[in-house]
Amino acid sequence: MKLLHHFTIISMALFLSSLLILVSLNELNAQQFLDKTLLHDAIVREYSLYIPASYQGTTSVPLLFNFHGGDGDIASQLYTADMRPIADTAGFLLVYPQALPDPNGGGATSWMHKEPTSVDDIYFVEAMIDTLVSEYLVDEDRVYACGYSNGGEFSFELACRLNNRIAAIGSVARSMYIGTYDQCSPEHPTAVVTIHGTEDDYNGITWQGTTYYLSLDDVNAYWTDVNNTDSIPIVVQLPDINTNDGSTVEHYAWDNGDGCVSVEHFKVIGGGHDWPGSFGNMDIDATTEIWKFVSRYDVNGLISCYTSIHNKINGENEVMIYPNPSTDLFTINMDIKTSSRYTIYSTQGRLVLSGTIDPANATIDLTTLPPNIYILKTNQKSFKLIKTK
Repeated sequence: MKLLHHFTIISMALFLSSLLILVSLNELNAQQFLDKTLLHDAIVREYSLYIPASYQGTTSVPLLFNFHGGDGDIASQLYTADMRPIADTAGFLLVYPQALPDPNGGGATSWMHKEPTSVDDIYFVEAMIDTLVSEYLVDEDRVYACGYSNGGEFSFELACRLNNRIAAIGSVARSMYIGTYDQCSPEHPTAVVTIHGTEDDYNGITWQGTTYYLSLDDVNAYWTDVNNTDSIPIVVQLPDINTNDGSTVEHYAWDNGDGCVSVEHFKVIGGGHDWPGSFGNMDIDATTEIWKFVSRYDVNGLISCYTSIHNKINGENEVMIYPNPSTDLFTINMDIKTSSRYTIYSTQGRLVLSGTIDPANATIDLTTLPPNIYILKTNQKSFKLIKTK
């Protein structure tokens, strides 16, 4: 009986130890939303950091900054564009910074303080990046920025003036400030996606002959020129999912830039100063679209560039795909004697289709897939397919 009692105590002790280890692991892997401060320029600055449960500190992960609008704060931007569920799935660190009140702007919080000012939040963002890199395992080639309204304007500023640290940006409901445009000098191919309503100063802001904000056409023209993309965009009318929101969406894509970079634009026809998916247009979700776009890139361009440098330099076309864009069937013209296996991925790297290319009938049918951009991989090569509705 004493021996049995002894083993019972040992078993209980082992069970409790295992339980404590399990609890500790669960705490380690639990999502964390931390309120952080940083002393910058003798001012205590605030930001909130979301760490997804998947973060283990063993593999470097992307970092995304999400900037609130003018006179906004962290809470308002979190309400507008909560990217935490996406961070949980995609495994990136997510930061919501807080702007300072602008005494020359009525005390409203702003990322772009009016002159004269000593506040330049480019350096605050740089300090946050440096701090986070020192505390967490961050992939410094995959640091992204996005924002709403004044925060979207600031994202352009980051893409121009902190270009060596920012891989790609997304801007919602704001154009590019003329001062940002005048001093913009990107160092690398920089992917840019804009989401903007036609009823929200879409043609820019000019007062008494002076331009203060570029039109969205001029913004897109600037970034397509900088990135050396195709001059003519691929335009797709997106499905009008919500017929009661008073707006529809056209998607523009200028592709084949340096480093396979693209510039994309969601033109919300009839849309106002909104964050689609949260309020205003409900045909798209700006939060999802931004991550889908920026996550494809690092500071060198498209992470899995689909055009080989060899073919680009020599002008060779080893593989022809036509029609491309297409609504369903794509014909693959390639020199193969036997059947060839293919796989098709979303731009987020998810396998969506696979099959075999038959030399006698080399077609791929994408009827079952929604309109989007896909990556075809076959014979150790990758190509872009554009499916329209």
